[in-house]
Amino acid sequence: MSKFPIDLGAYQRITLDASVPTLTAELRASLKANIQLLRDAIVFFTATGAARGVGGHTGGPYDTVPEVVILDALFRGSAEKYVPIFFDEAGHRVATQYIMSVLNGDMPAEKLTEYRAAHSHLPGHPELGFTPGVKFSSGRLGHMWPYVNGVALAHTSKTVFCLGSDGSQQEGDDAEAARLAVAQNLNVKLIIDDNDVTIAGHPSVYLKGTSTAKTLAGHGLTVLEGDGEDLDDLYKRIVTAINTDGPVAVINHRPMCPGIVGLEGSTHGHDVVSVKVALEYLETRGHQAAADFLREVKAPKNEDVFLGSSDKWDANRNVFGDAVVGVLSKLSEAERKEKVRVVDSDLEGSCGLHKIHTAYPETFISSGIMERGNFSAAAGFGMEAGKQGIFGTFAAFLEMLMSEITMARLNNSNVLSHFSHSGIDDMADNTCHFGINNFFADNGLDDAYATNLYFPADPLQMKAVVEKIFFDPGLRFVFSTRSKVPTILDTNGNDFFGGDYKFVPGKDEVIREGTDGYIVAFGESLYRALDAVERLKKEGINIGLINKPTLNVIDEETLAKIGKSPLVLVVESFNRKTGLGSRFGSWLLERGLTPKFAHIATHKEGCGGLWEQFPHQGIDPNGIIAKIKELRG
Repeated sequence: MSKFPIDLGAYQRITLDASVPTLTAELRASLKANIQLLRDAIVFFTATGAARGVGGHTGGPYDTVPEVVILDALFRGSAEKYVPIFFDEAGHRVATQYIMSVLNGDMPAEKLTEYRAAHSHLPGHPELGFTPGVKFSSGRLGHMWPYVNGVALAHTSKTVFCLGSDGSQQEGDDAEAARLAVAQNLNVKLIIDDNDVTIAGHPSVYLKGTSTAKTLAGHGLTVLEGDGEDLDDLYKRIVTAINTDGPVAVINHRPMCPGIVGLEGSTHGHDVVSVKVALEYLETRGHQAAADFLREVKAPKNEDVFLGSSDKWDANRNVFGDAVVGVLSKLSEAERKEKVRVVDSDLEGSCGLHKIHTAYPETFISSGIMERGNFSAAAGFGMEAGKQGIFGTFAAFLEMLMSEITMARLNNSNVLSHFSHSGIDDMADNTCHFGINNFFADNGLDDAYATNLYFPADPLQMKAVVEKIFFDPGLRFVFSTRSKVPTILDTNGNDFFGGDYKFVPGKDEVIREGTDGYIVAFGESLYRALDAVERLKKEGINIGLINKPTLNVIDEETLAKIGKSPLVLVVESFNRKTGLGSRFGSWLLERGLTPKFAHIATHKEGCGGLWEQFPHQGIDPNGIIAKIKELRG
């Protein structure tokens, strides 16, 4: 650990005994020293993520250090009594898992300075088998407690812990887990960080009247509430939980990022401590070497220049909000209240919905981390003709909504859904946050109520799509990436989707003509495919490019055109098993069209980092060019 600028070798490997309900002065001092050491280290190495531009989620792991070091000492004292894993259903608190892996000798401390970097094997959520020392995959928020119930069923003689939060408790899975845990009297102990902060706000404000403690008590759990920063009380409640039969919730109230000047109690502590705040913190704490190290961290830059695209980049996820605001601006306030309702799931800043919230708050509902219920609320609002429910969240969470989407379709609801963070681009959170199964939304029958999936290629097309489909009946799913994308240019160097361009739902678009075959792409894959096409043309290989902005509708004219060419390559960042390419070949064969066909897409676990995800999957321009040349033989 000598190469790490904070001496983690100072961690005191004490033992605690749950049969002893109070701390001695010596144990208390050791726990306090360990807590401060780990908090300092977490601020430092997560801030390297901030400096590198990949985020870092400091607040959660920083907050829960006291309970983690207590559990660590309990595990060390009586390992046979516990399942010694820090199961955590707030996966973004992954810094906890990484620092404990270092303390357990599974990886060197200096590895932490590569936090969330590409190919570092330190992604933004823990992944079993990917990172040394990590003992579980957390998936998305609020998914671990039901799983931990099963672990408890498999280890009935042992105590199993699950770290939770007031945010994760908003997910419906946890209500189901609570009922099973109580009914089966499972020996599960929840350690819940209740800091009244989520990404977009404070639960006490946007979910007035709710209480994590009262909810869990209502399910039948024993609930032990207290101050998470009162070490003696925290320890007493944890050991009381251990010595109490059945499921117990230890709820720890504290402000987010306690003691960090500029972040304490703020929603800004949810993601990552800024380099500026981290430097002030570290230098105040006397960690000059760590501060100096942090100053030297440089963000990697993607120096690639993409042919066929402009140097103007923007985030389609924000443009969606701007486009909706533009549509709503044409309605009176009374019409907006009557016809439109936006239901957010604590991600308004990430999905562009904050633009609507700011401009037209009368249409906006700030809600919690409960995607299923929020989507259904938007669908219920849009049940009548002329009314539009609007819903937004991350594309990875679309998989949670299949039943609700079916119910909305069966009820002829009108819902405009925006799923940002689609695909894999800029996804340092890695595999569990990939939005790659978006075709699942198209789960109706052939004669079902209208459902269209749209993935605009650039900011200009996003605006055109939203303006065209806003008042269409049925379910409309609009996808965007976390990353910014450039505007697409035509062969004369003008904006392809500028000027008098009008979006036509269901119509494929010829971006470049070709005689040697065609690439079919969409979204953030399009500009990469366009670069490949332009480079191939310079080599004398005349490949065309088709944009398919309406993903699930067959454009017979364009399909016939490209099906008669020598080859077709589908390029996408969706799941190879479930994406456009998994059905495109069948569409061709059903029409007697038999070009050489190939399909490249996301097919393996991510590598972390940002743009590095595309070459890792072989769907960057180089990978596209190589596949075209392979098809040509």
